[in-house]
Amino acid sequence: MKISVRIVQIFVGVLFIVSGLVKANDPLGLSFKMQEFFELWGAGFAPGSFISGSLTVLHKSSLLLSISMITLEVMAGITLLAAWKKNFILWLLLVLIVFFTFLTGYAYLSGKFTNCGCFGDCLPITPLTSFIKDIVLLVMIIFLLFGQKHITPIFTPKLRTAILTLSLILTLALQWYVLNYLPIADCLPFKKGNNISEQMKAPPGSRPDSIAIKYIYEKEGKKYEWGMDELPADYSSYKYVDRIDKVVRKGNADPPIKGFSLVGVSGQDSAQAILAQPFAILVYAQDFKNAEWIGKFKKIIEAAKAKNVAVYVASPNLAEGEKAFTAAGVSNVQFFNSDFTVVRTVARTTPTILLLQNGTVTNKFGRKEIDKAVEFISKTKL
Repeated sequence: MKISVRIVQIFVGVLFIVSGLVKANDPLGLSFKMQEFFELWGAGFAPGSFISGSLTVLHKSSLLLSISMITLEVMAGITLLAAWKKNFILWLLLVLIVFFTFLTGYAYLSGKFTNCGCFGDCLPITPLTSFIKDIVLLVMIIFLLFGQKHITPIFTPKLRTAILTLSLILTLALQWYVLNYLPIADCLPFKKGNNISEQMKAPPGSRPDSIAIKYIYEKEGKKYEWGMDELPADYSSYKYVDRIDKVVRKGNADPPIKGFSLVGVSGQDSAQAILAQPFAILVYAQDFKNAEWIGKFKKIIEAAKAKNVAVYVASPNLAEGEKAFTAAGVSNVQFFNSDFTVVRTVARTTPTILLLQNGTVTNKFGRKEIDKAVEFISKTKL
């Protein structure tokens, strides 16, 4: 019994730590996934109701919730391994895993998610796999609750305190860093080295969805549903009602990048023209509330102008960007509207600066790296 408890203790503790650290690489990505959950839940309640209002508050606080959840997950795993306040920690883990099981169960049963975000974008797993994982963890944590007398400390009190304190500081520091300097491990389709045009194509060897087309006809008040090869000889005597396309086998032909566009004031999409340029600087911003980075951005424009390289800014709101840059006295920038989902995928910080060469991302810089980007542009032969 003692050995079994020790094995389960180590497995559960390590899994919580790994799960938390993987998500700590991109807390903003987890907050976006949380927003998706809140939006779907909120759609089922009347606007202005208590639940709807609560979900709206949670939606606005998603980043804080993400950071808190990641930190709690990592620390819970470490404290379990260190056997610190084991009864409290085991009950905390039980609450967490019940909550996670509810989320992954909803993600699986609703069919509205392809990735629950449980291990971030670097380790994507299906909702079903994640749901099964959480059920297994739930059983293991209950097992540990009954066998907690066999969980014994492995460090001295002073060493344990030092380990827990350092772990907390490092977990928070990691999240602060990636929120300002971009994820350390970039697992998104706009990462350095990827060609955007290629990422817009279906993966090699992939297969499209298999669709079964059904036609609905009506005669004498009764409806009939037939496939193309099932239509009766006298189908013309029936009244056509509707057509239904049913997915009978889900394919895997979705490209990594979907909805990529750069639409200017004229309404024309200039995405392919920009991707075809030998060199270009494409900047993504979710919003323009922080004017500080806009003022610093003059350095990027000056460095690009010296290299005769065009600078483009993409956001979900072209007019807002133009207004903010004009107010800051920054010019020589062309603005584009871009799909909101694409902007969130690219801009893990605002701004996120992409250096493109024939559509390939040759370098990528975050909010705190504007000076570094200027130095790179100035020294690189473009």
